[in-house]
Amino acid sequence: MKKKKQLWVFFSLLVLFFQSLTAVPAQAADDFLVNANAGFAIDVDSGKILFNQNGDTKLEIASITKIITSYLVLEAVKERKTTWETPVPISAYAEALSAVPELSNVPLYTSQTYTVKDLYDAMVIQSANAAAAALAELLAGSEHAFVDQMRQKVADWGITDATLLNASGLNNMYLGDNRYPGSGLEDENKLSARDVAVIADHLITDYPEFLETSKTTEATFGEGTEAPVALENWNQMLPGGPNFKEGVDGLKTGTTEKAGACFVGTIQKDGRRVITVILNALNQQIDPGARFVETSNLMDYCFNNWHLQEVDLSGQSVPEHDSVPVSEGKKDTVGLVLKSKLPVWVRNDMDLTQYTIQADLNESLLDEGKLIAPVSKNEKIGKATIALAQDDLGYLEPGQAPSTDIVAKSDVDKANAFVLLWQRILAFFN
Repeated sequence: MKKKKQLWVFFSLLVLFFQSLTAVPAQAADDFLVNANAGFAIDVDSGKILFNQNGDTKLEIASITKIITSYLVLEAVKERKTTWETPVPISAYAEALSAVPELSNVPLYTSQTYTVKDLYDAMVIQSANAAAAALAELLAGSEHAFVDQMRQKVADWGITDATLLNASGLNNMYLGDNRYPGSGLEDENKLSARDVAVIADHLITDYPEFLETSKTTEATFGEGTEAPVALENWNQMLPGGPNFKEGVDGLKTGTTEKAGACFVGTIQKDGRRVITVILNALNQQIDPGARFVETSNLMDYCFNNWHLQEVDLSGQSVPEHDSVPVSEGKKDTVGLVLKSKLPVWVRNDMDLTQYTIQADLNESLLDEGKLIAPVSKNEKIGKATIALAQDDLGYLEPGQAPSTDIVAKSDVDKANAFVLLWQRILAFFN
């Protein structure tokens, strides 16, 4: 992330003015857009996608990259591959990178060592690029090897087409001979807004303690040394910032010439947590806080226009599977019904009565399409998912759509030996 310190006090009134003009009304559910190259939002608990504007296009992400680096650091600490107190030697590459004046950094020196926690805090709070490179070298032996780990991690989450070249998100022009093999002179890391949401979701779900650092507004790097450095969080939506928004506690900004002004944010409100992604806010030249204004609008849109509503499916027959054949039973078929009520995410302009049910019967219970008696009432036979007809956004991960059990409507006892014999004779001749 490039170092462009803002005079926050000066801009605060200007930003508040822009926000007053761009407040999101609840009724603008269907035609709401963000002024950015891409926008994306999810409800964390359910994985429900609440907004998707160009969310599947690969774009430069700049220092948002550091949420992947942060995940791997937290994972390494959890797995005891390192500790927060482990000293980190500084390479000549990291030292030189830390001295580039236009980059966000803390000064690092080969003659000194720093702890993992020192560098992690500098990376998360102030987006220190050389700190990310130094951590990568510690954990993998080289930044190139660390990039391979980054690629494998996101591939594990289903992101198989990521462009990841370094641990910081910098343009390759700053890396010199340390560029990832085969990458171009000015290449950058690229992901889609959806990809960023997936990664952010894994980060704060697996390591919620990340939020304790990402919400820190100020800290000191090298405290107790001869040259301590004040850390300042780039997230202007935190307390004291000109775009402060109650409930925001992360996550990560990103800025390069190619990426523009980017921000993956998260907010906790009314018992819900939402993750938002803004890639290249297009009003940045006029309003230096544009990415935060767009994020605020997107967060308001999510909370004002989406709500959970219960759909009572209990006792309803299963579409295209209202009954299933039964073998060796006193009855030839048994009815199937849905078991319970379901909480469904509904946008204000959507019709809750228009939905489809997708049934998935448990094939392991069937023999040539038939259940084997005895069958008990309310015995689970499969699973059904619901989707609103007007909702084409879906969920972040497969299997997150609301579901209920498909159960047997009644008992079917096993037939006695004489009946079974007669059934087999009939089956033989038929």
